[in-house]
Amino acid sequence: MNVILWILQGLLAAMFLMAGVMKSTQPKEKVAEKLPWAEDYSAGTVRFIGLTELLAAIGLILPAAFGVLPALTPLAATGLAVVMVLAMNVHRRRKETGAIVFNAAILLVAVVVAWGRFGPYAF
Repeated sequence: MNVILWILQGLLAAMFLMAGVMKSTQPKEKVAEKLPWAEDYSAGTVRFIGLTELLAAIGLILPAAFGVLPALTPLAATGLAVVMVLAMNVHRRRKETGAIVFNAAILLVAVVVAWGRFGPYAF
């Protein structure tokens, strides 16, 4: 199970690293071309979301890999679960069913990682 959790952590980290870099480095207009929900928020909010995702991606891997404050890993997964719940609410308001399903899948993975790393497979 430990290997499965590491794989899930790696997948989440890669996904949120890419998304976070895009949202935190590109202008809002360019982000909105790929992610229409960004039109509803200020450039600062989109950048904040991107930075949050970047920090979570780092938190999923580095603390556990280096053994420095490994409790940050399940906290990062929990934070991403919260972000996904909020994202699902945004997509619900915009009536974007496909995005809700995608966010729900990511939420499930983040919850599994948080459960595993807080519980039976903690570092």
